[in-house]
Formats: sequence, structure tokens, C-alpha cells
Amino acid sequence: MTTARTVPVTTEMDGDELDAEDAWRLVRRFGLRRIAVGAFVRFRYGDGFTNSRALALQACLAVVPFLLALTGLAANLDQERPARVVAATIQKVSPGQGGGDALASAVDGPSSSEEAGKLALGLGLVFALMSMTTAMAQVERGSNRIYGIRRDRPALAKYGRSALLTAILAAPVGVGFLMLVAGGSFGEAMTQNYGWSDGTLLAWQVLHWPAGVALLVFAIAVLLDHAPRRRQPALSWLALGAGVAVLLTLVVTGGLATYVHLSSSFGSTYGPLAGIVALLLWSLLSAMAFFYGVAVCAQLEALRAGDHDPAYDDPGRPHGHVVES
Repeated sequence: MTTARTVPVTTEMDGDELDAEDAWRLVRRFGLRRIAVGAFVRFRYGDGFTNSRALALQACLAVVPFLLALTGLAANLDQERPARVVAATIQKVSPGQGGGDALASAVDGPSSSEEAGKLALGLGLVFALMSMTTAMAQVERGSNRIYGIRRDRPALAKYGRSALLTAILAAPVGVGFLMLVAGGSFGEAMTQNYGWSDGTLLAWQVLHWPAGVALLVFAIAVLLDHAPRRRQPALSWLALGAGVAVLLTLVVTGGLATYVHLSSSFGSTYGPLAGIVALLLWSLLSAMAFFYGVAVCAQLEALRAGDHDPAYDDPGRPHGHVVES
């Protein structure tokens, strides 16, 4: 149950949807600090932490079968060099130990490995799509609570819309995820197997970051446009919150990667489960970043409507608001 204030649906005076220009005007008017604090209060009272944990679980259940499907794809590719590129890329990002041996046997092994690869590809895609569909449904629930909406769509409409969003956004989300997380590994694999020149490798190492960010910002903005049970502003307005979510995700990804590589106790503490634990932490932090981006969009629209307080007053604190106007 959310105690975040319901965000009124707002439009321009002429009936047009709010866009990025309106969003930046509000940011300059109210200031970054006030918007950031208000968005965090809305995130908290909109059950942001609870829904982040649920979304993180669904993300893990989607990522692991997705990587399994890519492993099966590497085993099913008829050409050796493309198979090795896929195998080398996935090996770098797969959680747990022993992934390199499994991939090598899948690529170099006999026909039995090819049969196993087909099974991994089929089952991996099925379970990844199922998990991503439930993740999309969780996005609707979490976004609704942050916007102060207490009821989701009816079950058929909710999961039907989630399945449609999965079909539309699976490709840009998957490609954007791989470009950001495994873009460097892909470039190295292409250099080893296809002889990319130093200039081509350098261009790829530079360009895969903005390309991946652009794909994810677009995918998240489209998701924010269709997931909540309300009329949303223009896509350019939502791109601001999507950009905040992607930026925070990059920050937590870099921080977590640095900690895992520099901390001698992390690997020794968790042993062969270190990769799984790192994936769980990354999923949780990324889900929190996502819903905070949603809260930024919601709080900006609430400010636009003149409703400055992100949450209802605490009955135990009758004097004062959650955030002072």
C-alpha cells in the first residue's frame, strides 16, 4: 500500500503533453536538491524499496536464462568464429565459476553438445521471456505506487500489456545491457577472431557506451510511458527520469565492479557463489535506480501541478509536512 500522494495528470494550457523543455524549466525553478529529496521521499513512501527487491529477483530470473540462451546460441552457430565471439563475450559476464569450461565444450564439443546447446537456447529464451514479462508487471505495480495509484490494471490487461512490452522492448533492453556490461569483452573477442584493427577497436570501445545508454534510455522511457495506469507526459519528459535511472545504474555498476575486484575478502567469503552474490547486489541496486528515476518523473509532474508534498502527512506528526514547501 502506497502513502505517496497521487500525481495529478497534467497537460499544457493548450492541451499538449508536457515535454523535456517543461521538465528542465521545472528543474531550474525548484532546484536539483529539492527535486532529488522530494523524489526520494516519494520513492520511499511509494514502497520503492519493496518493489525494488521484487524487481531485482525477477531481473535475476531473466538475466540468468538469457545468458544460458546465449550460451546455447554459441553452441548452435555453424561458423566457428561467430561462436567463439559469443562464447568469449558471455564468459566474461556469466556469474559463477566454470563458465569458461562449459562454453568451450559447447563450442568445440561433438553433436551432443550441439543438442544440449539447442535445449539451452530454447529453454533459456522461454524462461527469460517469462521472467521478463513478470518483471514488466512488477514495473507497473512499483510505478503505480510511486505515482500514488493504489490499484493495478485487471490481471488480464496487466499481464497482457506486460507480455506486449516484453515483445517490444526485449531486443533493445538485451542489446543495451550487453553493450554496457559486455561491450569491452565483445570488442576484444572480435579483435581476436576477426582481426579488428586498433582503430576499429578504439572506435568500438568509445561508441558502445553512448549507444548502450541511448538504447536503455529509450527503452525505459517507452516503459514509463505505458506501464503506469495513467496518462503520461511526452516521451521526452520521461527520458529525463530514464536518464537518471541509467546514470545511477552505471554509477552503482562501476562502484560494485570496483569493490568486487579490489576487495580480497569478497571472493574468499562467497567462494564459487561470488558471481551470483554480485549479480543479486547489482540487480537490487539497479532496480532501486530504476524506481528512483520513476520517482523523479512523478515528483516533477506533481510540482508542475502545484502539489509539492510527495507523501501524505504522518498522523503521528500533525505539524509539518514530509518536505517543506
